[in-house]
Formats: sequence, structure tokens, C-alpha cells
Amino acid sequence: MYHSFFAWKSTAIETASMSALFGKHNFKRMRYPAHLIITALSMFYLGKNSFRNITLILRTVFNIKVSHTTISNWCSNFAPLFDDMRLQLLPMLDFDSDEWHADETVVKVAGVKHYLWFVVDSETRFVIGFHLSPHRNSPQAVSVLNEAKKLGTPKSIVSDRYSAYNVPIKSLFEDVQHIRVAGFKDDISNNLIECFNKQFKAWYKTKQGFSSFASANNLISMFVFFFNFVRPHSALNGLTPAQVAGLNLNKKQKRKYFLVA
Repeated sequence: MYHSFFAWKSTAIETASMSALFGKHNFKRMRYPAHLIITALSMFYLGKNSFRNITLILRTVFNIKVSHTTISNWCSNFAPLFDDMRLQLLPMLDFDSDEWHADETVVKVAGVKHYLWFVVDSETRFVIGFHLSPHRNSPQAVSVLNEAKKLGTPKSIVSDRYSAYNVPIKSLFEDVQHIRVAGFKDDISNNLIECFNKQFKAWYKTKQGFSSFASANNLISMFVFFFNFVRPHSALNGLTPAQVAGLNLNKKQKRKYFLVA
């Protein structure tokens, strides 16, 4: 039987940052039509376009003048709206998976190092939880794993050998095997989430860091939504992670959720 003498203070455990979003829950009182806003968001989250580049494209293609500041606000302020859609779509998905992968990567927020914790489902490549924090310790692992646990329980969780995962996994997932990998020589690797981190970093590098914690959290939330529900993945035969997890919407539903795939 496993016994732990490690105990974290409940006050040290934060709610995962992915649930702390600010901004708009709808497109009401917007000067520009929703389809134009969605177009700008898609260019930002599916590509490597800067706000100024998107401004130029909208002007040359649609003959519409929108300032780069306005586009910046769109890309951040609609995070609650898309998170509402995520919560509505989640019951349509099946996460009966054998394996989750957990890892963290470094980002800069107002020039200060922060740690971005992710949990990814191995079968669907769906990002089931993230947490942004200036700290890299066990309470942060608890935060992201608590959020992921809302979607189910895998048979195993794969992480690197960083000790911060040990007690949280054993405490939150009593019967789940914790597989700690050292590198490429192990039979099971953490390459799946490392591959995701590379995709995230390719997008993040064009941002040259985030200006504030709140905007960083919103932008990351939107990136994850587009990764899960909008972006087709070649490794998934051109499907989105959500589609692999069982999402099958009719045309009316796709229009409702701004999903065209």
C-alpha cells in the first residue's frame, strides 16, 4: 500500500487557470459582423499572422479597415464565448482513453518566466486541461490534473521524471498507473505531448511573450480551443481531436459553434 507523508495546504491549490477567463460571452454590440471576427481569429490561431498582418489581409481581401488593436482585443476578449462552446460540446465527446500525457513548458508573461502545464489525451490528441502559473511545483500539478479529471479517468498517466507529478497523480487517481519516462530509450515516451508543445511554441514565438497574465490565459485558452475543435491534424487523418473523440455535428450545429469542418 502506498503511504505519503507529503501534504499540501488546501490554500496552496489554485483552480486551473483555464477556468479563469475574462471578456465577452457573445457578439452583441460589435461594430463588425461575426463572420469577419471569426476570420480574424482563424488567421491568428491557425497560422502565424501578427495583428498587423491580419489588418493588412482584411483590408486587401475584404476592403475593410480594422485596426490591429481591435484585432488584438478580439483575439483575447472572446475567450469566454469559446469556452462556453467548449463546455457545451464536451458532453458529446468520449474520453474513454487508456493514456494521458502530462508536461509543462515555459512562457514569458510581462518578461517573467511562467510555467504552462498541459494534459493531453493520447488517443484523440485532445488537450483536456491546462494551467498557467509562475510556479513549478506539486500544487500546480494538482490544479491541472483536477481539471482534467472532470473529463474522466485514464488507465495510465505518462509524465517525465519531474517529481511534482508523483503525489498528485497517486492522490487524485488512486488506481491509475503513473508511467515516468526518462527519454527516447524508454518503451513508452512522452513524445506525444512534446510534439504538442512544439506546435504551441511555434505559435507562441510569433507573439514574443505575453503582456499580462489575464491576456496570456485568454490567448492560450483560445489556442487550445482552435487546436481541439477547429484545426485538422494530419496525424489524425485530417480530423480534429474533437472529431476523433466522437464529435459529429450537423450543418445547423456547425453554424451555431462556428465550426465548418
